[in-house]
This record gives sequence, C-alpha cells and structure tokens, in this order.
Amino acid sequence: MSRARQPPLVTGISPKEGAAWTKVTIRGENLGTGPADLIGLSICGHNCLLTAEWMSASKIVCRVGPAKDDKGEIIVTTKSGGLGTSTVSFKLLRPDRIGILDQSAVWVDELNYYDMRANRNKGISPLSLRPSNPLGIEIDKGKIPQKDMELTFPGMSGDFTSENFSSTWYLIENHAGSSFEQLKMAATNLKKQATKKNEGSLAYVKGGLSTFFEAQDALAAIHQRLESDGTERVEGSMTQRLENILNRASDTADTLFQEVLGRKDKADSTRNALNVLQRFKFLFNLPLNIERNIQKGDYDVVINDYEKAKSLFGNTEVPVFKKVYAEVETRIEALRSLLLEKLLQTPSTLHDQKRYIRYLSDLHAPGDPAWQCIYAQHKWILQLMLNCRDEFISGQRVGVGALDLEGDTRPSALGRLSHTTSLKRGGSLRSQRPSTWCFETPQQVQFVEKLSDVVIGQLPNFWKLWISYVNGSLFSETGEKSGQVEKSKKNARQRQNDFKKMIEELTNRLVKLIRGALLPATLPQGELSFYGGWEYKTDLSGAWLTQMIHIVRGCHEALSALEIPNDLLQVIQDLLLELRVHCLIMTLLHTTEDVKGLAEKEDWVVDNEGITSLPSQFEQCIIQMLQSLKEPLEIKPGEMNLLQLDQVQDQATELSVRIMKVFINCLQQLSTKTDEDIAASHNIAVDLSSPDRFASLQEGSSPTSEQRLLIVLSNCHYLERHTFLNLANHFEKHGFTGTEKITQVCVDAVRELDRKLFEAYIERRADPIAGSLEPGIYAGYFDWRDCQTPTGVRNYLKEALVNIITVHAEVFTVSKDLVPLVLSKIVESVADEMCRLMQCVSSFSKNGALQARLEICALRDAIATYLNTDSNESFKLALDALPQLHSGADKKLLEELLNKFKSSMQLQLTCFHPSSVQPVKR
Repeated sequence: MSRARQPPLVTGISPKEGAAWTKVTIRGENLGTGPADLIGLSICGHNCLLTAEWMSASKIVCRVGPAKDDKGEIIVTTKSGGLGTSTVSFKLLRPDRIGILDQSAVWVDELNYYDMRANRNKGISPLSLRPSNPLGIEIDKGKIPQKDMELTFPGMSGDFTSENFSSTWYLIENHAGSSFEQLKMAATNLKKQATKKNEGSLAYVKGGLSTFFEAQDALAAIHQRLESDGTERVEGSMTQRLENILNRASDTADTLFQEVLGRKDKADSTRNALNVLQRFKFLFNLPLNIERNIQKGDYDVVINDYEKAKSLFGNTEVPVFKKVYAEVETRIEALRSLLLEKLLQTPSTLHDQKRYIRYLSDLHAPGDPAWQCIYAQHKWILQLMLNCRDEFISGQRVGVGALDLEGDTRPSALGRLSHTTSLKRGGSLRSQRPSTWCFETPQQVQFVEKLSDVVIGQLPNFWKLWISYVNGSLFSETGEKSGQVEKSKKNARQRQNDFKKMIEELTNRLVKLIRGALLPATLPQGELSFYGGWEYKTDLSGAWLTQMIHIVRGCHEALSALEIPNDLLQVIQDLLLELRVHCLIMTLLHTTEDVKGLAEKEDWVVDNEGITSLPSQFEQCIIQMLQSLKEPLEIKPGEMNLLQLDQVQDQATELSVRIMKVFINCLQQLSTKTDEDIAASHNIAVDLSSPDRFASLQEGSSPTSEQRLLIVLSNCHYLERHTFLNLANHFEKHGFTGTEKITQVCVDAVRELDRKLFEAYIERRADPIAGSLEPGIYAGYFDWRDCQTPTGVRNYLKEALVNIITVHAEVFTVSKDLVPLVLSKIVESVADEMCRLMQCVSSFSKNGALQARLEICALRDAIATYLNTDSNESFKLALDALPQLHSGADKKLLEELLNKFKSSMQLQLTCFHPSSVQPVKR
C-alpha cells in the first residue's frame, strides 16, 4: 500500500489584502497532485474553487470572492490529503460606495452598481441604479453548491438583473436561513418600493404639467411662424433666429461645463497613466532590479523575473514596452557573458560549474556552455600538469608543499581519497617520513607525488561533470525530462568520442610525464625534450621506485573507482608494469653494489661456530631486498605477474646469481688481503667468553693470512650449508622462479672458492712441516747405515708434531669443523714425505731400521685420528721399505721406546684424541 499524503498546508498568499475579485497567488505544501485532486478552496469563508487555477503542488492562483468575513484563513481541500490548514490569513477590503455625482479623489469602481437600463444608448437616471439587496432584509447565504443550483434550475440565474432571473434561486441562495416573518417583511418592502416608484413618476408628471403645456404652446407658435415664413433659411427669418439662439445656448452650456469636462479629461488621462504604471511597474523596475540582483548574486531571481517579462512583453508592439524590454535584454546579455566567464574560470568546484551551467541554460545562452566548460577544464588540467613539471625542472621546487594549485585551498587529493582505492587498507598513499623529508626526497619523487595530487584532485570532478552532462542532471537535479535534458543527452552522444580523446590525452600526458621523470629511456627521442629534462637529477633507488609504484597504483585505483573504462586507463597499467620491472632490476643492481661493500664491514670476529658476521649480513641484505620487492611483485587486480614473464624471469635470475657471485668474490678478496690492508681497516677480536678458544688470537691482534684463509673457509662452509638454503626459501616465498638454478650456481661457485682456499692453506701449512723432515732426519750427519742403538724418538719428529699441533690449534681456534679436514691433508702430506724419504734410503743397518721404524710408528700412532686411506698407504709403504724386525728383543725395545714417547708427549698429543674436541659452549 502506498503511504497517504500529508494534508495541504498554506504558508503564504500574495497580496495579503485586497477588495473582492482580487487575483491572489497561494503558496504552500501538498496543495494537490493535479487540477483534478483540488476539490475545495475557501478564502475568508468564501468558496473560490471556480476561479482557482492549480499550478503545482506548491502554488495555486485564484480570485477572492465577495466574502462576508473581513479577514479569514485560506483553506485548501484535496482528495489525496483531505482538509488542510493555513498559517497565514487574507484581509478583505470593502470600499465605500460613491454615487456618480459625488466628488472623489480616487477612481471609483462602478462594479458595485447594477445598471438596470434596457437600452444602454439612453441617458442614465439615478432610479436605474438599484440596491444590491432589493428585499431589504438581512442576507443569509446558503451552503448549497453552485453546481447543484445549476442542475436544479437549468438555464436560470439567481442574479435579479439577468433576463433569466429565478426568484426561487435568489431566495435559496441569499435567504435560505431567513424565517417566514422575515420573508413577509421582504414582500412588504417590495410593495412599498413599487408604490414609491409609481407615486414618484406620477408626482413628477403632475409637478411639470404646466411646463409641458407651455412647451406645447411654444412649439405650436413656432410651427405657425414657420409655416407663415416658409421653410427657407433667409437672413432674419424665424428659422435663422432660432438656430442662433440654440447655438448661443449650446456655447453657453459648453462654457459652463468646459472647465469641469477638462478637469475630468485630465484626471482620466492621469488616472490611466498611473494605472499603467501601477499595472506594469514590474517591467519598468525590471532593469534596475536585474542590476541589483546581479550585484548580490541572486541569479535565480533575475532568471525568474526575465522569464516572466519575456512571456508578458516578449512580443509586445507597444513602443514604450519594447524600449524597456530591449534594455532588459541588454542586461541579460551582460549577465550571460558574466556567467560564462565565471563558468570558464579555473579552479572552480563541480557545484559552481553545475550552477552556472543551469543559469546559462535558463537564460537560453547561445552554444553549449556545458561542453565549453568541459573543454576549458580539460585544457586547464593539461596545463597544470605541465606547470608542475616545469617548476620542478627549473629548480623552483625545494619542498613538498611548494607547488599548489593557484587559488585552490582544498586539502591534498591523496588525503581526500584516503577512504577509496588502496587506502581502504587503512594506509596512505604517502608513507610516514622523517622531518627532513623535503630535503632528502629526490625531485622526481616530489614531482610524481604532486602530479598525482593534480590528477586525483581534478580528474574526478572532470569525469563527474561529463557524467552529469551525459545523464542531463546539469539541467535537472531530479532527472525530469525536458527540452534541455534531451538536448544535453543528444549533444553528449555526439561528443562522446571527443571526450574519450580528452581522457586519453590526460592519461597519456600523465604517463609520459612520469616516464620522463622515472623511465626516460622508454620515451621516443622526439618527446624527451618535452617530457624529460631530469638527466641531472638524482638516480632513484629501489625504495624510491617502490614509493612511486605505490603512488601510481593509488592514482590508478582512484580513477578506476570513478568507473572510467579500463581501456582508457590501460596506459597507466602499462606504466605500472614497466615501473615494477624497472624497480625489480634496479633493486637487484643496487643490492649488488651493497653486497660489494660488505667486504669493508668484515671485522674478523668469529663466533663459536667459527664464522664471522659477514654471512649473516649478506643474508639480511638479501632478505631486506626481497622485502622491499614485496610491493612491486604484488599482483593487484588487472596486473600481471612479473616473474611469469620469460625475459624478466631470466634477467632477475641472472642478477640474483650475480649478487651471489659478487659476495663470493668478496670472500675471495678478503682471503687475499695483505696484512697491511687488514691493519689499516680492522682489528680482529676473538670471543674470549669461551675458554676453549686458542690463545694465539689475542684481542686487538690482526689475523694472519693463514687465519684469514681459515675464517673465509669457515664462512664458505656456512654459506653452503645454511645461508644459500635459507635464501632459496626466501626467494621461493617471494615468487621467484629458478631458485634451483640460483642455488646450484652459488653452491658450485662457493665450492670452487672453498677448494682454492683449502689448497692454499694446506700448501702454506703442510709444505713447511713436510719440508722440515728431511733436514731434521739427517741433522748431525746422521746415517741410516751407521747409527747407534735407538734411545727414543729424535727431536725433528717432535718438532714436526708440535708444528702439526700448532696448525691444529690455529684451525680449532677458528672452526672445530675444519680440524679433521685440514689435519687429514697435512698428515697425508707428512706421511707422503716420510714414505718418500724412507724409499730413498738405499740400505739400513739394524739400528737404523729400528730407529726408522720407531719414528714412523711414533708419528703414525700420534696422528692416527687424522689418518685417511692415502696417509695409511704412505705409512705402509714407508714401513715396507724398512728391513723387518726378527728379533724379539728388537720388538720389545721398539714397544718400550714407543710407550716412552707417548708418555713423554702425552700432554701435547692430547689434542689429537677425538675426545678432546669438545663442543664449545656458548
């Protein structure tokens, strides 16, 4: 069911007072849905429905009838709302009746008199003016509707001056409530009036009877004289004399009444002039009123007055009216020019633009003001974008807030759109920045931010203006169909392609300006001079490029929220794709440079696992790089996955491998640094919290070249076992493909470096030890063929073991995991040298063979923990080169000497026992 409408409410009437039959305009609320809905209208108790003209739900025009109440309310009754109420009242003025011979200073309204003359060509008599109440009793109006009376008495009338007068109708209408006694009194009054009329006429005839006779005698005498004189007009004749007398009488009469008639004519002309001025004062005052209302900005009042004047006097032929109306048209033309100038002014709000367009439409301005406004806004936005670039290029821009739209005091567009686009996540297109931001931010970044402010601040209003132009709401807020609305829609259809080109030009200029600042290499050579000019500005890092991607995405999302077609925004999507690729590549390249600088941060401080902070710094550097690439690699709606593009994937993989190789190269450079380089940059510091660390690396001392090799070796092992695997997981989490290739290449590279460094260290440590064996064996002209009975292991072997113990301590100080690897190689080298030396001896004496076997067995048993297949084979060959022991005494002596050696070297040999290599507690 539909909801019932509210009852009518009258809130205003104009004029508020007047005589009967005054035309009034009633205003209010809910005054009906149409003419058929209006079923009642009374003013001061008088039914005015017959003269009512329904204009709208808020306006009714009618004439006030001769009500009996001097002041009363205005009551409107409708079918839809019922009986209404009123907040205003109307005062009925009752002018005094003035006879035709009474003097009066005002114009006399003769409508209050009834002319009873049957022949209006005759002279008027006072008796012909009858009173409006012929019965002479109180009038009591009945409540029977006029329509019912017309149906009851067809063809008749209640007006006693009418030819079809019906006394019954008159009595019902004027004396329905009168009593029978009153009606009898009325009949008596009518008889008296008829008697007085008859008596008055007879008395008039009786009183003038002698005059009639005298006139008849005079006429008879004139007739006789005329007959005797003849009928010809001759000088001195009766006829001539009579004519002269009549002429003199006429002249005398004219003289008597000329002044009176002249005053009457003058009064009539003055009255007519005043009446015209009063009646048409609206037109005569209109030019001045237009001027005043224009100065006050009341354009609606001006337009309403102009429409009224145009409907009344637009086609007038009266010269004075034409002259005044021409002046009105001149003022209106000036108003059209003023409104068009205001419409095309920039900047302006969408509300003002719509208002001015409606004004111009109501004033029937030539052309299409709405399209002129759209075109002007388009050119202004383009110029704003260029001005933004020029100010930054010319160096006038020093801070973020320096470039503002002239006269535009609105907040930043990025702030206004915080509830739309990407800001729905609760963030901001601009991240929080330190207080020194305006001095640190590159010019390109400031430019793109301000450019996005311009676009987001102006393009939405520009688009909404076009939408209003398309749907006709520029001319009607409610969308009602009218000539202007239909004309607007037709024009919009014809200019749709033109507007599409405007949007394309705006988005293309936005993209090209951003390309000129961030991706100049993607612009054609001919456009670099127009959109470029940033060659001498700071190169942007990946972090700044990420910020730019964030801003451009925000701009794209803000424009997409306006429901602009995607094909018009595709150029922004293409720019975003290239920006993301550029950001990815630049981030990888900058990370490569950062990794190169890690070598300078090596402090050579080893932890309990035998590694420095360098691998951790490298890993953190890569993780931070991947985290900074989170937004560029993020896939927004409508965007592509960068890492699924073959070219981008190959380039990213290549640069990632390059980063790994650069770090491996840093390790290699660190391993080959001279002592002077190390002393000039850093001092080594050892973790002294562990009592198991070897004391040779004291705090504040510089690492030797061999120690640096060991540290780098330890770092290489950690990279292979931990760092590269962790980084591979991080690469996969961030969507990188080809991680297996990256990991494999890196592992191969670090293994190659590990091999080279290991060989270099073994060469430095094993060669001196192995080289000292031969001089030690033959020291003091020792001869295997002529030697005394062995008494113990000679010193050269003990020195060799001490040297091996020194290497063990050096390696263990850095990394216990390297100890087996290093010592196995050194033992292998020593065993091989012993094998060579023994095989080079041509012959052994009994004592010489025993001495050699003692020393070989002592060396083998001391370093048994680190023997491998090759070293075992070397010791076996060395022993095979010696004569066999056949005597039990020799075997016993050998065993005793070995036990003696082990006992005397027990403390030194403890480090070679597996149980001595305990995990270092943190």
